Amino acid sequence: MKKYDVVVIGELNADLILNQVDGFPVIGKEILARQINLTMGSSSAILAYNLATLGSKVAFIGKLGKDVLGQFLIGQLGSKGIHTTGVRQQESYTTGATVVLNYGEDRAMVTCPGAMEHLTIKDIDWEIVARSKHLHLSSFFLQTSLKKNIGKIFSKAKQLGLTTSLDPQWDPAEKWELEIENILPHTDIFLPNEKELLNITKCTSVKEAVGKLQKHSRIIVIKQGNEGSTLIHHAEWIKQPAYFNPEVVDAIGAGDSFNAGFIYQYTQNNPLPDCQQFGNMVAAYSTTAPGGTGAFTDRKKIFSVLKEKYGYKEN
Repeated sequence: MKKYDVVVIGELNADLILNQVDGFPVIGKEILARQINLTMGSSSAILAYNLATLGSKVAFIGKLGKDVLGQFLIGQLGSKGIHTTGVRQQESYTTGATVVLNYGEDRAMVTCPGAMEHLTIKDIDWEIVARSKHLHLSSFFLQTSLKKNIGKIFSKAKQLGLTTSLDPQWDPAEKWELEIENILPHTDIFLPNEKELLNITKCTSVKEAVGKLQKHSRIIVIKQGNEGSTLIHHAEWIKQPAYFNPEVVDAIGAGDSFNAGFIYQYTQNNPLPDCQQFGNMVAAYSTTAPGGTGAFTDRKKIFSVLKEKYGYKEN
């Protein structure tokens, strides 16, 4: 009997979000922002938090410093019932943080990785993994001490009977070195956005990129912002439009929220087009409040809004 629907392995950091920013920073000068929020950041944590709010039982494996931000993040995860005994806290590291400058639907970010760079395969509690149905990992390129073993981790998870998903996220170094042939054969769902897909494959079109990956991949889901998403499974391509929110607060975590919606449905064995459609809905819903988790306060409210705005009917 599996105790957790999803175990998330990945980075944990806090987001300090600045809104209504008067232009772009310039060295030697000062600009003002009119609004500030401290929220839980990082793709892995946002996905875990939002997934738990939707109703999944979630466990988290990661690394933090023993500091104020570390306690803040543990508290945020715990507030949604996320199992956190797999999160290591060490005094020798500081907790990672990102300063986010919001400009409409786009943003500029500066991240201090802190403890997240020191998460290794030795930190993984395999008992937690074995008690889970599905394993998800985000931010491949930020996992500097883990990424060389991600193929091994996914392979072992498959041997333990889990399904798996990977969101590569952006590569800050822009080298885009992902060992496709070692990782994707053990990955059930590959969840890049379109720019990430093209950079990883070094292709100029989605069709060419998918052709390069398809022999290694089972399911590819490409997030395409306000153009929706495209799902490729075997020879079938399914394009579904985005659901629009006319009053966007910010788009932080929209892709992670898509992942949460997709995986929530996937772990309930629902058809792939339904998973994709629900991901699009949840991504749109996430933009109604600041930060990646701001909109995810109450499950009943989420499903009520999705029903009212988008006609969603819960199974």
